[in-house]
Amino acid sequence: MADYQPGVCNIGATQRRARRLSGIGSFGIAAAIVLAVVLSVLPRSALWATAPFVFGGWVGVLQDYFRFCVAFGALARYDLGGSGGGVGSVDDAAAVSADRKRALKILAAAAVGTAVTTGAVVALGSLF
Repeated sequence: MADYQPGVCNIGATQRRARRLSGIGSFGIAAAIVLAVVLSVLPRSALWATAPFVFGGWVGVLQDYFRFCVAFGALARYDLGGSGGGVGSVDDAAAVSADRKRALKILAAAAVGTAVTTGAVVALGSLF
């Protein structure tokens, strides 16, 4: 896919890969925190520190999956590099609105994923 589509696709292969790797890295940091807490004398409440990294992980992988960058959506931009498309700004008001709605949906999904994942981590971590 090489064409910008309002509210649907605003990043290409190169940008998707960056977000996927960022998301995986964030999940990795969260896993390292869990491991550190479980294997040490840190209080189990320290598992709540995974939440921002879990959120970052969800945002990253969801942006990759949906081919849509939240920041670009908010800033009325697109970058389809790596997929045969170009880089540019979005000037149409309806397109900007569609992009911002999509960005909010992705952030909401990431927030729900974070609540569920972090809740599970804290609950399971208290068993150890």
